[in-house]
Amino acid sequence: MKILLVEDDKKIASFAKKGLSEQGFIVDSCDDGDDGYHLATTQPYDCIILDIMLPGRDGLSILRNLREEKNTVPVILVTARSALNERLEGLNLGADDYLCKPFFIEELVARVHAVVRRTAGETSNLMQCGDLVINLISREVTVGEDKIDLTVREFSLLELLIRSPDRVYTRTQILEHVWGYDFDPQTNIVDVYIRRLRNKIDAGSDVRTIETVRGVGYRLKNPEGR
Repeated sequence: MKILLVEDDKKIASFAKKGLSEQGFIVDSCDDGDDGYHLATTQPYDCIILDIMLPGRDGLSILRNLREEKNTVPVILVTARSALNERLEGLNLGADDYLCKPFFIEELVARVHAVVRRTAGETSNLMQCGDLVINLISREVTVGEDKIDLTVREFSLLELLIRSPDRVYTRTQILEHVWGYDFDPQTNIVDVYIRRLRNKIDAGSDVRTIETVRGVGYRLKNPEGR
């Protein structure tokens, strides 16, 4: 998932970005409300983590404008203050959740998964396609009764594909969602990781779970779609 982090406390921003990145998220960050609003309205994000007290536009103003523009991206508000009226104002403006500083990175990750899951209408941490099952919280992957060990980036790639079985993703789309915009679009890193995933999840099977769509990209084949 791609996350926007708008936080002016450099220590907290660094801590949160590092922790989210270690969990496989792609994280854009900025420390100014005006910059945050620009990114939120010009780039697609799966979730925005938004500090309330910011230079430039404050977090509540950003949230209010996003909702007025019918932008429904999940927003988690972060505040150093625990005043009830501030939390209520944020929730009434359309925030999906809030966190008070200081917080544990594990809680932030869990809340990101929760708000994105609710927005997508999902009710479980488990995602399944045929015999392939992944747990978004524990990050465990199984095929049938076999547990599959994946690296952080392999898991992120598989999560992207399993969220939309049968959807074809181009290599550029996969790069943007899993590696971010910093990679050369001519790189073969996507093909390398697709091969690694196939070797792990299709080991000992004649079935190819991840299909190549020639000239376009890749998709996770949904056996129920036949």
